[in-house]
Amino acid sequence: MLRLSLTSKVLFIISAFFVSPATAQQLDKPDLIQSFPVGNRPHHLVFDGANIWVTNHDDGTVMKLRASDGTIQGTFPAGPTPLYITFDGANIWVGNNDVNSVTKLRASDGVVLGTFFVPDQPTGIAFDGNSIWVASYGQNTVTKLLASDGTIEGNFPVGAYPRDVLFDGTNIWVANYGGSVTKLRASDGAVLGTFTGVGNAEGLAFYGVIIWVTNYYGSTVGALRARDGMLLATHHVGRGPYGITFDGADIWVASSNNNNVERLRGGHGRNKHTYPTGNFPIGVVFDGKSIWSANYYSNTVSKITRTPP
Repeated sequence: MLRLSLTSKVLFIISAFFVSPATAQQLDKPDLIQSFPVGNRPHHLVFDGANIWVTNHDDGTVMKLRASDGTIQGTFPAGPTPLYITFDGANIWVGNNDVNSVTKLRASDGVVLGTFFVPDQPTGIAFDGNSIWVASYGQNTVTKLLASDGTIEGNFPVGAYPRDVLFDGTNIWVANYGGSVTKLRASDGAVLGTFTGVGNAEGLAFYGVIIWVTNYYGSTVGALRARDGMLLATHHVGRGPYGITFDGADIWVASSNNNNVERLRGGHGRNKHTYPTGNFPIGVVFDGKSIWSANYYSNTVSKITRTPP
């Protein structure tokens, strides 16, 4: 019979309570990463409360997937080269980049309710509770349309090559790829400021009092104070940061050239974890539980579900 010394017994008891970091990591239940096929060249996504919608750039379609399990609920026509997408509470709006229009679809069944002209090369699109805002990459403007019927309410100048559009609850923010971010008052489109130092501004996310901006060629994200646009910090991320979203606690960034999504601490931007996706993730969105990315060259979307600690 094996007899343990007093010292051995003490070490055995201690080891039962203190597991080495490497062993603890092995015992953790891993986060779940799933992949679902979609159309050709998926670009951006939006969540409607139950489903994920993704634009298929090369197909001229949008696809609806059930968020709970990724089951395809339908594929619906948009215009040629759809890029960005938003949800107004009842309908899906899609910007058709090559034909200077936006398409409005009923979210319940994908029926097209209208197609409306907007200026040159529509990109980012956002809903402010009453109106739809669309960036025109080729005209350096944003257009405001009444969500109820698509009536144009105004056309407002922004910076060079606007990409993404964000509503923060009061104001509209526009990421200008030419190297700035523009803030406009949502009520009347008045420019409240143009802020530089963010590099090739690509994507936007709102975190309480901070606007986060991805800088595609600089491989950084910048944190702007929403109140006055002051650049508070710049954080390095993976190569080619594109889409960005907020999950209520952390910031998630699609590093397109690294084929992954990075999770950053929302308060100070330090990297917490990196998750593999498909090839060249562009858009990212949070569905209340999981993060989704549109993987442009894989024709897939990835779903990242974190395991509760």
